[in-house]
Amino acid sequence: MQDTITAAAFRDMLLFGAVSVTAAKQRINDLNVFPVPDGDTGTNMSLTIQTAAAELKNKEFSSVGEVANVAANAMLRGARGNSGVILSLLFRGIAKSLKGEETADGVAFASAMQEGVAAAYNAVMKPAEGTILTVSRLASDAAMCAAGENNSVEYILETAIREGGETLKETVNMNPVLKRAGVVDAGGKGYLIILEGMLASLRGEKLPETDAAVEERDKADFANLGDEDITFTFDTVFIVRKTQQRDLAPFREYLDSIGDSIVISEGDDMFKVHVHTDTPGDALNAAQQYGTLEVAKIENMRIQQEDVAAGRKTITADELEDDDEAAAPCPVDDEERKPFGFLAVCAGDGLADVFRDMGVDGVISGGQTMNPSTESILKEIERTNADTVFVLPNNKNIVMAAQQCVGLTDRKIVVIPTSTVPQGIAAMMAVDPESDAESIEQAMLDAAKNVTTAQITYAARDSDFDGNEIHEGDFLALLDGKLFGVNKSISDLLSQLADAAAAQGAEFISVFYGEDVDEAEANCDAACFSEKLPDAEISVLSGGQPVYYYIISFE
Repeated sequence: MQDTITAAAFRDMLLFGAVSVTAAKQRINDLNVFPVPDGDTGTNMSLTIQTAAAELKNKEFSSVGEVANVAANAMLRGARGNSGVILSLLFRGIAKSLKGEETADGVAFASAMQEGVAAAYNAVMKPAEGTILTVSRLASDAAMCAAGENNSVEYILETAIREGGETLKETVNMNPVLKRAGVVDAGGKGYLIILEGMLASLRGEKLPETDAAVEERDKADFANLGDEDITFTFDTVFIVRKTQQRDLAPFREYLDSIGDSIVISEGDDMFKVHVHTDTPGDALNAAQQYGTLEVAKIENMRIQQEDVAAGRKTITADELEDDDEAAAPCPVDDEERKPFGFLAVCAGDGLADVFRDMGVDGVISGGQTMNPSTESILKEIERTNADTVFVLPNNKNIVMAAQQCVGLTDRKIVVIPTSTVPQGIAAMMAVDPESDAESIEQAMLDAAKNVTTAQITYAARDSDFDGNEIHEGDFLALLDGKLFGVNKSISDLLSQLADAAAAQGAEFISVFYGEDVDEAEANCDAACFSEKLPDAEISVLSGGQPVYYYIISFE
């Protein structure tokens, strides 16, 4: 039994934990309560801890304190979504407790776990029971008790996982929402999987197979290639957002006819492709039969190999992205900064244009299924030429990541906790640039509270929620984040929402249609609002957002 861990052992434990949660991310995603396609707890936790893994790989450390500090700092900046932020806080507390420690025994590690829980609870304004917080707290309490019995890291991890598992089973009864959905907490499950991976590492077990293997193949290792090894010229990687649910087997067969080294990683609403081919354009064109091309990377392996063989520096697509980022406009000197700046998070060109027209200084791409990291938000804050920067997350799962930016820059950061895009738009409309920061903040908060948001999406899986039997592919209407209706017809749901708007006495209605809806269809669908609210001011606008067919605001 491993009683004490060294820096090398702790590093390997974290790497194993990262691989474990990455391998299980879809299972964790499936535990999200709403069966909508933006269930992403597993994805957010995986991406967050993978930032630490990237920093820890291929490095040597002299102490467990150093390992913990590097991991915590990486996760702080890479945190995505509420679950990712809480995970980063748990490890920030662990790093604080292990600071200066060369090795850690069971007592030290159990104390570090408790310090992590304290850091997470201190950062959450209204901690809810039946969440990752509960699971981590009771697991760390059990670990502390176990350390008094047996001062062994392996023993306290075993005990923590056992108690955490029992607690996880009970989360379904602790939280009313989880109970109605009949699932355990996704964040708690992810946390335990990380601990299980850390324990497996201590026991010398083999790493599980994971999507990370696909990530490693996304970038060709040109240094190890000879020209005779390159059958096809172009290393091609791209992501396609699905517009319909179709079997990818025919597409895989087609790729096999024009290339090799094929890997297709498929999710609920998108798929990622890696292929070596001489005709990347053909691969991209064929992929668009299944959805909308989101991003692509194409590299000429023959030229790359020639450069390496000749000792020349190779230029990769990733480096071009870095160059673009470095060339981005930087803020001017402090004395030339304006008093206030504004940033908004959203997905969709139309929504981004709305925010820019309203005067935001920058738009951060993100939202459903694409939660930006703390570091991504911080970079945009640094680029904003203002002393005080107001940030509109426009998604409840991004608020905490934005809040982690506070204290990481010399600018004053004010996070307006908007949970929907309409709330963010209403907040921007309330801005009086001649006011002081406190007055602007209050005006934005008040305006956001007066907006009702409706959204229409589809069910990503079968579910029984709140007495509603939901089947994969059903259309769902959400009203202020709660399930409003389930139907086979979007038009019927919109009609029901129009009734709700009329009952509320709405005077202003904005209908933003998504990337899968055309203008004519949107105007036809939105006609029910004009019929039921003839005196209301109704706007139908292209939002271009993914996942949600319509985002609608009532005021």
